[in-house]
Amino acid sequence: MVPTRLLAALLAMSLLVPATLAHAAPKRIIIARHGEKHTPLSLCSIGKERAQALAAQYLSPASPMSLLKGEKPAAVLAVTLHTLETARPTAKAWGLRIATDPLMLTPIRNNRYFNSLINAQNRRVVRDLLENPRWHGQTVVMVWEHFHIASEALEKEFAGEQVTLRQLLHLDRIPKARVPKTWPDSNYNFFWILTYDRPQDTVPSRFRVVRQYFAEPYANLPSNDWGAPEPLPPGSGCS
Repeated sequence: MVPTRLLAALLAMSLLVPATLAHAAPKRIIIARHGEKHTPLSLCSIGKERAQALAAQYLSPASPMSLLKGEKPAAVLAVTLHTLETARPTAKAWGLRIATDPLMLTPIRNNRYFNSLINAQNRRVVRDLLENPRWHGQTVVMVWEHFHIASEALEKEFAGEQVTLRQLLHLDRIPKARVPKTWPDSNYNFFWILTYDRPQDTVPSRFRVVRQYFAEPYANLPSNDWGAPEPLPPGSGCS
């Protein structure tokens, strides 16, 4: 069973950060979307396989394909049931607890009230990442819900607020980067990687997109182009 109090404790620590340490960004933030869904409560067979593949290859402690290159992440963060299920194998591989919010451990509902809860969670998480010195020089993995990573529609619905990771992490201000305004519904197979050259920076120095191409035994996992339909095998149970 994954504890759900860790993120609240970490966020509470940010209240103790002295004013002289107003900014203390991580070295790197790796953002991934959760795996493919079966129901509002769980992943489908492809999503479960993707969660295992991430832990075995791209987010692995040992694989030569790993984006982490043997560096233990300071935290693995999740925000919904789907993200929690996706993040669990990676956290287990590193011996980490998943940091999440117990209020979010309910079936996701696409309505204004539920979105406002995740919007508030986004703001709390990003504030902690950019202000708490515990993250300085560290890598943080965020397994997130795509609508709250980047969505032009959500930003319009909550006009005048900072709601998506794209807004809160100032991804539109990264030099020479063309960050998409929306993460497509059909894409589960990409990472967004943010690099900070200096801990006092609030805008990432670099933005990189990595497409997931898995090796055996996970080579069958879909890897569609950005914005293209996802080819799903019959009987996958994915919605």
